Amino acid sequence: MSNQNPPASDAPEVAERDVAAIAAQLGRVPRGLRGVAHRCPCGNPDVVETAPRLPDGTPFPTLYYLTCPRAASLIGTLEAEGVMKEQTARLAEDPELAAAYQKAHEDYIARRDAIEVLEGFPSAGGMPDRVKCLHVLVGHSLAAGEGVNPLGDEAIGMLEQWWAKGPCVSDAEVEAAGERVARNRAKARDHDAVIAAKEALSAERAARRAAADTEQEDGE
Repeated sequence: MSNQNPPASDAPEVAERDVAAIAAQLGRVPRGLRGVAHRCPCGNPDVVETAPRLPDGTPFPTLYYLTCPRAASLIGTLEAEGVMKEQTARLAEDPELAAAYQKAHEDYIARRDAIEVLEGFPSAGGMPDRVKCLHVLVGHSLAAGEGVNPLGDEAIGMLEQWWAKGPCVSDAEVEAAGERVARNRAKARDHDAVIAAKEALSAERAARRAAADTEQEDGE
């Protein structure tokens, strides 16, 4: 499958319908969402670009996150069948493959660093010397395009067409997820408003104390 999207770091704001579809796929409101990194032939996102730091400041080194539950399930089957162990063994035996995988690691780091540098964090998925998570490698391959991550490309070649039966989430599921996203945003706005009001009150009290202290000094 070819890459159908430019790097999401250059992408516009995520469409509301896409946010709702992603929420339906994940079963939760997405965090740190920056853009759609790859779109499934069914029309829905299947890989998203996530900020290196989540909104609460938590480091999140997985730049490309696979969202499609069907694809994720198929990849999980490959992992259970020992594909990761076999690929890791080949890395130790095949210098050409190891060199290509090293370049994939460097590509991943460069793309993430272009957004924010995470000091002391590796790339993801076990790169550059082992295979720890095929979901990460497939996400990278879909987002970056064929020829960047050799083991991600290889895993994609082993998968059935996860889009063949149509979208992984229905319109009704997307609509319901969109409503959850809207409620979550409203709650976040209310929380921010409360925090802002508390900060304003604290600043006002501090200003009053400062004014009172000045008046006392002038009186002396």
